Amino acid sequence: MTTRARATLDRELSKLQDGLLRLAEMVDAAIARSLQALSSRDVVLAREVVDGDQAVNALRFAIEEECLSLIATQQPAAGDLRAVLAAMNIVSDMERMADHAAGNARIVLRMGDEPLLKPLIDIPRMAETCRGMLRRALDSYVARDVELAKAVAREDDLLDNLHNQIFRELLSFMVEDPGTTTRALYLLFTAHNLERIGDRVTNIAERVIFMASGELRELNPEPHDNATLQ
Repeated sequence: MTTRARATLDRELSKLQDGLLRLAEMVDAAIARSLQALSSRDVVLAREVVDGDQAVNALRFAIEEECLSLIATQQPAAGDLRAVLAAMNIVSDMERMADHAAGNARIVLRMGDEPLLKPLIDIPRMAETCRGMLRRALDSYVARDVELAKAVAREDDLLDNLHNQIFRELLSFMVEDPGTTTRALYLLFTAHNLERIGDRVTNIAERVIFMASGELRELNPEPHDNATLQ
């Protein structure tokens, strides 16, 4: 590759990274704002989160088009090609995270004036954990840091534990008083969406490792026993 071609490819890869980081900021804001809407029961804010999902989708598709154009015009190879392919997968996962955040905002709209079943304690912890994982996953992407990516994936265990704790607690509410079922389900669905965001961040960590090392494997595989029950 000539020096000029290398410089052009580097500029395109840098532009691609900038777009991916902008998308990450939008997703982080959607997660934070959806939980703020739930905590304050702010239907206006919830509607803004739902409507803002269109901008996330638009940027995701624009980045994917940039990836395809870069492959067609610059013909990257080896690590450069892995970086482009990883970016395409990462933006897809981030777009799905925004969908989960919008899903939580829709729950706020469905709840209307119904009071929360219980004070929000573990759900905000899940949201903050998700946001921290996303930030660190993108740090690992920028730095091509395999060990940081692996560490981010390990944090998903905390999210799973919080999700299981919330599930058990809300299930006990429903068993003791079936009249609480609807309000319990609102919070269960919210926690489930956050747990899925953590899974998507783990996917990003896997792609960072692929980009940096060429190794592609599942970091947090489901236990065999659980898989057979699904």
